[in-house]
Amino acid sequence: MSQQSRRRPSQPYRPPKKDPVRILAFDALRAVDERDAYANLVLPPLLRRAREQGDFDSRDAALATELVYGTLRRQGTYDAIIAECVDRPLREVDPPVLDVLSLGAHQLLGTRIPTHAAVSASVELARVVLGDGRAKFVNAVLRRISQHDLDGWLERVAPPYDEDPEDHLAVVHSHPRWVVSALWDALGGGRAGIEDLLEADNERPEVTLVARPGRSSTGELLDLLGEEGGLPGRWSPYAVRLAEGGEPGALDPVREGRAGVQDEGSQLVAIALAGAPLEGRDERWLDGCAGPGGKAALLGALAAGRGAALVAAEKQPHRARLVERALAGNPGPYQVVTADGTRPAWRPGTFDRVLVDVPCSGLGALRRRPEARWRRRPEDLDGFAPLQRALLREALESVRVGGVVGYATCSPHLAETRAVVDDVLEAGDGSAGAEWIDARPLMPGVPALGDGPDVQLWPHLHGTDAMYLALLRRTA
Repeated sequence: MSQQSRRRPSQPYRPPKKDPVRILAFDALRAVDERDAYANLVLPPLLRRAREQGDFDSRDAALATELVYGTLRRQGTYDAIIAECVDRPLREVDPPVLDVLSLGAHQLLGTRIPTHAAVSASVELARVVLGDGRAKFVNAVLRRISQHDLDGWLERVAPPYDEDPEDHLAVVHSHPRWVVSALWDALGGGRAGIEDLLEADNERPEVTLVARPGRSSTGELLDLLGEEGGLPGRWSPYAVRLAEGGEPGALDPVREGRAGVQDEGSQLVAIALAGAPLEGRDERWLDGCAGPGGKAALLGALAAGRGAALVAAEKQPHRARLVERALAGNPGPYQVVTADGTRPAWRPGTFDRVLVDVPCSGLGALRRRPEARWRRRPEDLDGFAPLQRALLREALESVRVGGVVGYATCSPHLAETRAVVDDVLEAGDGSAGAEWIDARPLMPGVPALGDGPDVQLWPHLHGTDAMYLALLRRTA
């Protein structure tokens, strides 16, 4: 038999199978990488468009969401594993190829998708979005990854805890080392607490609704959701937790603005400010950093219940419009102004209660914005520091003597929390004098609030974002 006759016949070209779920997940990751977009803003319109085109059902949407968020949350871990399976530095792998590899790694190591299905689906995705040549590279790398489960890989790529605790935790729990260090400093304690916190950061957060008082009630929301659709909040009297897969936008109170989506930590901040004891007048409230409007809407409803008026100030015009939308229909008087809280558009001593939820690193909301952990750098905090202090100083100037200021931030980093308050109170630069108010009694039933007088909430202890609140009373 001749050599020619022994050759196998060439295989006909097979076009790649287009998998709309994985293509959508890839598109979302590319937007996050290329445009510094946030997944929670990019993903909903992509899912909506896919549903409108008839490509998706609810299970498809759930899988696409898990692929995107799971890949982003575990990016650091998967990068360390992929780096062990490629023949070049990771920085030399084209970003679109790395996105496909990361999606494949998550399917292999972070889901129950069978190994053969995870590899074949990822290779088909690579053929569609990268071409046949690079699909072969993806296939080879994923087959190497599939040789071990996640625990097996972590034993290989994470340094031993005893030799380098922070780097071990960074690789195992997929956080940058500097973030691990900062969270550990803020939390204190030993290994168990920081591991619980890092694990909580990698869990999918519950969707929590707020029933805005005077406009809706938790009873109304729970009746609409049914016994299997929702549960009362853990801490806030206005909170309702959605069952997994619940659609907030399907509820009339949410569509009408009588209720909204709001983490319980944010609700507790507004409730505590509203509940702080006050002597004398209680007629004028200010939200000095009001965008996008969630806390302003709750504050406005609480103020209306006491006959008080709310001014909601927001520097950015587009965010001020979001505040207008959130407050529309508020039962009491309110005003939305486009104004810089560091250069007030109102006279000193105008308000009785003031909230400033200041711009920050967002390290307290890594469950919701997992990509933020990879974008932030330690030096970013230096940029926020002057603004945070200026906003708190002006908030103290804006409240009357005897009035209350709430300084809040969605970060547990000590440089953005207690350090800011201490610096402003100790500055001696002519700013309004103030004293601490113990915030803990204003969150009744909430455990593990620390030594006070300020409060730090935690995902692993309270199931909330890591919100910080300091309450201050102006004394002079």
